This record gives sequence, structure tokens and C-alpha cells, in this order.
Amino acid sequence: MKVSSIYFLSLCFILFSCGGSGDESDQTDTIQAPVADKEEHIFDEHGNKRIDNYHWMRLSDEQKNAEQPDEQTKKVLDYLNAENTYLDKKLAHTERLQDKLYDEMTARIDPNDESVPVLENGYSYYERYEPNQDYALYCRKSLTDSVEQILLNGPEMGNGLSYFEIGGYEASPDNKLLVYGVDTVSRRNYTLFIKDIATGTIHNDRIENTTGYAVWANDNKTIFYTKRDPQTLRDCFIYKHVLGTDASADVLVYHEKDETFSCDVYNSKSKKFIMISCYQTMSTEYLYLDANNPAGQFKVVQPRERGLEYSAEDFGTDFYIVTNLNAKNFRLMKTPIANSTKSNWVEVIPNRDDVMLEGIEIFQEYLVVSERKNGLTQMRVIKWADKSEYYLEFNEPVYFAFNHSNRDFNTTKMRYSYTSLVTPFTEYEYDLATKTQTVLKKDKVMDPSFNSENYAMERLYAEAEDGTLIPVSMVYKKGMEKNGNNPLLLYAYGSYGANTDPYFSSSLLSLLDRGFIYAIAHVRGGQEMGRQWYEDGKLLKKKNTFTDFIDCAEYLVAQKYTSPEHLYAEGGSAGGLLMGAIVNMRPDLWNGVLAAVPFVDVISTMWDETIPLTTSEFDEWGNPKIKEYYDYMLSYSPYDNVEEKAYPNMLVTTGYWDSQVQYWEPAKWVAKLRDLKTDNNLLLLHCNMEVGHGGASGRFEQYREKALEYAFYLNLEGIKE
Repeated sequence: MKVSSIYFLSLCFILFSCGGSGDESDQTDTIQAPVADKEEHIFDEHGNKRIDNYHWMRLSDEQKNAEQPDEQTKKVLDYLNAENTYLDKKLAHTERLQDKLYDEMTARIDPNDESVPVLENGYSYYERYEPNQDYALYCRKSLTDSVEQILLNGPEMGNGLSYFEIGGYEASPDNKLLVYGVDTVSRRNYTLFIKDIATGTIHNDRIENTTGYAVWANDNKTIFYTKRDPQTLRDCFIYKHVLGTDASADVLVYHEKDETFSCDVYNSKSKKFIMISCYQTMSTEYLYLDANNPAGQFKVVQPRERGLEYSAEDFGTDFYIVTNLNAKNFRLMKTPIANSTKSNWVEVIPNRDDVMLEGIEIFQEYLVVSERKNGLTQMRVIKWADKSEYYLEFNEPVYFAFNHSNRDFNTTKMRYSYTSLVTPFTEYEYDLATKTQTVLKKDKVMDPSFNSENYAMERLYAEAEDGTLIPVSMVYKKGMEKNGNNPLLLYAYGSYGANTDPYFSSSLLSLLDRGFIYAIAHVRGGQEMGRQWYEDGKLLKKKNTFTDFIDCAEYLVAQKYTSPEHLYAEGGSAGGLLMGAIVNMRPDLWNGVLAAVPFVDVISTMWDETIPLTTSEFDEWGNPKIKEYYDYMLSYSPYDNVEEKAYPNMLVTTGYWDSQVQYWEPAKWVAKLRDLKTDNNLLLLHCNMEVGHGGASGRFEQYREKALEYAFYLNLEGIKE
């Protein structure tokens, strides 16, 4: 890792201005923006004609993978490269700042970082980094001799590759073999390999187009894995592979035929069962197989029903079921494994209107329940013997805690992690019986000047237009004055019921130490405030997500934390849709907006069922082939609502190999914005030609992109070296 002490001195040279320096005519007015060709393409839907002048930017996978690009492919590549060149030129004056930011962020990373070992079947498994290496060494030690075995050498495996990721790895029950997945394209398509741990020999077994993870049956020769539909990339096939046979002979044990569902396979905590989970937005279904009998047939826990969600965890002779059956915020049920349908479910923990039951961790003597109340996570410990209970105490006003890596039933010690906007991730071992805990690891911030006491956190509530109170988590450097002149970055996601929890990011210090406030708007569409919070931010209520974000911004302005001249917004993927909506609705409210891998062409994508993941998302956005949903989507779809008006400074990012949000959505959006906008503000597109939805691989390279994004904000704010 490149470690530099220069960034400590650089703080002495930071200059602050009043912001608003994004006019494209300033200093670089001779640089011409790319102008995309217009080729009219008409969509005729429900009697409405939509004109898409940039539909030509869409390429098939066959075109992208062809050795010799055809005329259309060359035209698309020329346009994307022109946009990248334009961005480089417009931000050329920030190159030193980007380098400085990169050095700062990477210098905070522990060069010898190592995970806390996880005990499994007589071994402790862990990952560790060596200095200057982007990828980890995946290791284990026997509990008897403590000799390190390097299972996977990430630096060697990723050497020379523009992208490299290990999806998952699992040792066989006899500890002799390792199955693991590798992606070298960044399209989330992994190839499975099987390795002899003792000799290092890679078996000829090679399975392509998987999700990157496989599980072993107890015979040490059979694995189960998930394959994807090659066109839609939907996870819909579960196969069984026997060691030493050709992948073409693998047996299909489950096919998810419902195009709105996906499926996955995993081992239960007890390792008694191979489990298949089938899921979509509104329904789930679980199947199980005796892990000692890989030739057997999977059985259904409870047949799927529209609107019924549940999960199943085995303990002894029972399944413990977390479900929304007659329970908006979920409840816990128990049922015999031998007779597991819902008619036999018995309630263990009831539904509560003010508490969301998110999950459970089962131990021999204790049950630990993960809950969420008032937007914050909490852990409830219940003793099986006498039903006595207590909660773990967390003392910060804004935080995030979660348990993990608890592989053993017969223990009183639970592992969990804790973090906040000012507290680095800290891993604890908590004794459920004595209520004492030990710090196993606290992430290091390799900056001797860092002190969490130098920063302050707040939890605020902004009133939405319908009277709903929207939580806002905030962090800033102490000494901040509420005078309206502070640069403030407001972030949100707000879809799929995914919670945006407040966690520590050492890279964020590069903004906080330069006077930025960072805030998270916990808008509807997430699930921070319970299940209803999610349901009020999807389908025909999706606009609540957008108006909540705007209302949070206006509240922060009214409270003089910032002003529109210093206010910045950021969101990615579905959060990029949010960014696209708010710049159409309130372009005057932001000085700068970052839309990362944004989902912005809602109608076209959701209409086309050949595009990856479309069918599985009908319950999130709606099916536009139904006119009611079409009309509602059309009213907010960012691409369809671009108008001739002034827009804020904008940076839009994408990846050429993105499988979640195809690159052409942000590319078309930028082209249309550039054609119609009436301002001289920055409009930049960064297309990483080598990666997909998750961005660059490696623990250092990702910070190149983060440095670019931060330089975009700092440049607009007039903060220089």
C-alpha cells in the first residue's frame, strides 16, 4: 500500500470558498462536450408514443463480447470513450487533488489487515492482506497445530487481471477439498473450481455461469450450486455435481420456473440440511434435503403463497420460522420439521407494531433476536430455560449492530459487530450468560491524528409533506456552526426494503476534515422504520421516496446546516433513480449531484423481460404492461422526464459490464440531459470500461473512483489544496 505522510501537512493548505464554482464556462470553456447522434426510435405503448433518440446505445452481450466490434458497437464505444475523455479534460485541474485524496484514503487502511478467525470443523478460517496487495490471502489453521495453510492466494490469482473477485469458498466436511468461485469480468457470473487443499491441485471440475458459491453434501464428493439464466441472469437453476464428473452431466435438482422468483442453495447452521430458498418481493418458499442423502428428494417447508414471506432455521427437531403471516412487522413461529406447513406453526414471539423482527440466531441455551426500533438495530437475548430476557446496550445516538459468524449451537458466546458514523467496525465476542464482552478486533484507522471525539453525530427528524417524520443521521467535525454555509452531502437509497444503516467509513474523513457535513436520509422505500415504511415507498407510492429526500434537504436548509449553494446529493443504483427524480423535481435545490450506476430508464427496462432481473422486480416497481403502473412510472421515470431547464452540476457513473443497471441507461440519460439542459453547469459521465455494478475490484483501486467523486464535490465547493 502506498503510505504517505504528505496528507497530514496538506490540511494546512486547504482553502475554502463560498461554493458554486461549477460553471462549465469557467476556465475550461473551450472544451467541447460530446454530442450524441439522434436516431429516433418510437415505443408505442398503451396508445402512447415515447420517442427515444438514443436507443442505439444499447448493445447485446454478443456485440460486447465479439472479437471484432461491428459498426454499432464501435459507435457506442466511441461515444463512451469521448465522454470519459471529456470528463478527464474538465477535471484535469483536480488531478493533484484526486491523487492527494487517493493517498489520504489508502493511507488510512491497515496494510496488514486480517479478519477475526471463524472456527469451523476443527479449523480457524480467516483472510489477511499483505502490504501493497489489492487482494486477500484466504487462509486457515488447524486448531491442533496452528500451521497456516493458504487456501487461495488472491494476489497471485488476480495478477494481471483488470477485474478479479472471489465469490465464495467452502471446505468439504472432511476438510480435504475446497470449492470456490471466481469472477474476472465483473458481471457477477462466477466459475466454480475445486481444489485439493493438501496438494494445491485444481481438479478438472469447472462449472461456469454460477452465482459463485456452492455447498457440500456430507459425502465429501457432492456439491450443490446455483446457475443463472444466460440471458436474464436470473438465479433459477439448482444443480448437483459429483466430483470427477463433467459439468455437462450435472443433475438439475430444482428449476425455478416462475420468472418473478429467484433461488439459492445453502447449508443450514446445523449442517443437517441442504436448503433451497426461493424468493421474490412478495413471497418466499424453502425446501430442505438431508445432507447425508444427496441422492434424495427436496421437501417443501411451506408451499409458497402470494404475500407470505418466511425463513426457516432448524434447531433440534423443529424449524423456527420468521414470518409475516398475519404480522406486518414479522413474528417468530415454531413447527416440527416432520410436519412443517403453516397449519402447525406455533407462535413464539408475536408481532409488534413498533418493532420490526429482522432475524434470529439460535444457540443451545439462548435465542438472540435481531430487531429494529425507531430506525435503529437492537439485540434481544432470551434464555430458553426460563424465558428471561434482556437487551444489549448501545450508547451512541446513531449506530449499527449485527451478529454474524456464529457457527456453533453449543456455546454461550455470540459474535457481533458494532459501528457508527464515528466508530470504526468493532467485532465483539459477547457472553450471553455473564453479559460480558471482549473486543476481538477494531478496524484500525492508520492516521495518528484520527480521534472519534473530534466528530459529532445527530439523529434528526424532517417532516415530510404528508406529515411523516423522516429520520436523518448526521456526522460532522465538532465546531461546525449552523450558518447555512456548510457544504453538506445528503445520501439515500430507499428501495427494496434495504436499510441504509449508519456505519463508519474512513474515506469519508477526507470530506469531514474539509468541513463537509455528511447526512443519510432514511427515506421510505427502505425498512428502517418497519415494514410499512417499505410498502409506503414502492409501486404506486414510489414518489414518497423522492419527496421524502427533498423534504429532508429542505429541512436541513431551513435549520441552517447548509444552503442550496452548498448542498450535494448522492445515490447509487436504485438510489441513482432517486437522484434522477430529484433533479427533475427540484433542480434548484442542489449545487451538485452524484448519480452512481443509476436506474433511470424505468419504462424501457421494466417493459423488456429479456433484460437481466426485470421480471423479478415487478413487485417493486410494477409491470408497465399494466396501464396503471405504466402511467405512474412514466410520471417519474428520470429519462422520460428530462426537460428544457437548468439542472445542477452532475457526475454520472456507470460500468460497461454492469449486469444490474445496464450502462446504456446512464449513457442515454446524460446524452438527453446535455441536449436539453439550459445551464452551463458541469455534466460528466464516467464509464469504467472494465467493471460492472460494484465498481473496481481490489481494496485500493476502488479509491481511485472515490477520489474522483470527492474531487467533484470539492471542486464545486471551491476547496483546493
